[in-house]
Amino acid sequence: MADPIDPSTPPPSTEPPFSNPSGPSSTGLPSNVAAALACFPLIGGLIFWFVEKRDSFVRFYAMQSIIFGAAWLLFNIASGILHAILWSLPGVGGFFGSIWMFVAALIHLALFIIMVIAMIKAFSGVRWDIPYVGPIARRQVGEP
Repeated sequence: MADPIDPSTPPPSTEPPFSNPSGPSSTGLPSNVAAALACFPLIGGLIFWFVEKRDSFVRFYAMQSIIFGAAWLLFNIASGILHAILWSLPGVGGFFGSIWMFVAALIHLALFIIMVIAMIKAFSGVRWDIPYVGPIARRQVGEP
């Protein structure tokens, strides 16, 4: 036999844990969706940093994306320069250039995995700091 429902008990909350208590976001998107979209390195972060003015959750992920994307871009530039230098070495350039290509591919895979984890965490409504990048982003958006 089923337990009777107590009418004095309020229904369970349907409000997600990521909701913005200050009201709707400037984008019109739910906070978790906007934060997940902001996680696209550099471009997504820049778009949501300038569009979103009220939601600190989205602004945190936007700033983290800007910093992470800039670091990824700098890695690409440095990697290209190092690759060119290694390939130009006479005799052993092909060997060292190939090794660097493999190492750079592993680093790119790791950066991609970090980006996907950040998107999943943002979509889940969890603030997740990318190592080294998250604390910087928190300071930039004025969070402790």
